[in-house]
Amino acid sequence: MIHALFVCTHNRRRSPTAEHVFAQRPGVESDSAGLGHDADVQLAPEQLAWATIVFVMERKQRTLLSQRFRAHLNGKKVVCLDIPDDYGYLQAELIALFERKVTPYL
Repeated sequence: MIHALFVCTHNRRRSPTAEHVFAQRPGVESDSAGLGHDADVQLAPEQLAWATIVFVMERKQRTLLSQRFRAHLNGKKVVCLDIPDDYGYLQAELIALFERKVTPYL
C-alpha cells in the first residue's frame, strides 16, 4: 500500500483535490495538509511518519518542508510537482495535471 501525502500552502484547492483523486486509486491511501499558518489542515509530523511518498506543489514548499520538518523526512521521497496555485478545487485541468504528474510515482 502506498501512502501518498499531498502538501500545498493552504490545503484548500490543490492538495485536497489530489487527496480526493488518488484516494479512489487501488493500492493507494492519500492524505493532504498545508504548510501555511492559516491552512485548513496544518501539516503534522504524524502525517509524515505515515507517508511513504510526499508530493509538494511548488519548490518553495519543498524548501519550507525541509526547514520545518527535516527530522521527520528521513528516508522519505519528496516530489515537487511544479503546479502553481492557479486552479480551483476539483477543477478538471488540475485533475489532469495530477494524473499526468503523480501517476508515474504510484
